[in-house]
Amino acid sequence: MALKKEDIIIIEPKEMFVGKKDAPVTLIEFGEYENEDCAKVNEVVKQILEEYDGRIRFQFRHFPLTLIHQRSLKASESAVGAGQEDKFWEMHNILFQNRRNLGTTSLKLYSKEAGVKSKKFLEDLVNGTWGWQVQDDIKEGHNRGVKEIPAFFINDVMLTVKPTFANLSAAIDLALKKVKSKPAAKKAAAKPKQRA
Repeated sequence: MALKKEDIIIIEPKEMFVGKKDAPVTLIEFGEYENEDCAKVNEVVKQILEEYDGRIRFQFRHFPLTLIHQRSLKASESAVGAGQEDKFWEMHNILFQNRRNLGTTSLKLYSKEAGVKSKKFLEDLVNGTWGWQVQDDIKEGHNRGVKEIPAFFINDVMLTVKPTFANLSAAIDLALKKVKSKPAAKKAAAKPKQRA
């Protein structure tokens, strides 16, 4: 009798976010952990999340530039691995803090620091268990037109200006206004017009 390999369900990056699940605005970033600009904008995103608490949700999608940063792919996979134990955001921030030291052994140490309990973490990382999820993010980034990182989308619209606090805030404010005006427009359209 052949042994059946256990099906493993992996939580994908598109299912990991911070903020209210039903927030009116979704902010998505495509980035990687070795990139200096991504590290800087991570601090901006923290400010944005504080400023717009309850009104936005944030999602980080992986877009490692492996031709420039050889360790960025495994770093992304390690974040997905940590996400399997609901430690994605802890790992995410640790990886940015240690972006110049992302060797496989270091990633294992960071996972422990993030609170990951799995004894198979390093084995799964080396075997590429979470590799397809990262590849799916890369593919989606290409399909959305991502050419350089960090790349941001607000309610699926690509931000075309530098992702500073002021620019992100202005785009989020605009998206919030659009969301508020949609229900009013629907109600007006649903009301029968009165004749004079």
